[in-house]
Amino acid sequence: MLKTQIIHPELLAVLAKCGHKAKILIADANYSFVTNSSPRAEIIYLNFAPGMVPSTVILEGISQVLNIESAAMMAWPEDFENTSQKDYLEILPRETPMELLTREDFYGSVRSMDTLLVVATGETRRFSNLLLTVGPVFL
Repeated sequence: MLKTQIIHPELLAVLAKCGHKAKILIADANYSFVTNSSPRAEIIYLNFAPGMVPSTVILEGISQVLNIESAAMMAWPEDFENTSQKDYLEILPRETPMELLTREDFYGSVRSMDTLLVVATGETRRFSNLLLTVGPVFL
């Protein structure tokens, strides 16, 4: 039996393929998974119902399996309070840089050939898409 909290076989298989600098998108329920991702990215559908599975649960699991070098989110309007970012910053290691990208730059980053995994979640909060860059393992 694996000692990780993640037991989803396809998700584990793709995470195992993600080396340093690979990108992983944790996508909210509104994200266009197929049309706005890399053609070589594996899409894992964990969006069972609205609110299930939340993006924070996915981030917690992934951060226990892989080192995360950096994170990026799509910038949101000034009058919008993004509670997702606050939650993500509490989960990510304190030193993890978080970049805010324009909509076009965010989509461009997700469509890059470096994006190997898109996790479709049931996260209903707007502007909750999180693009992770995998970090190295130091032995």
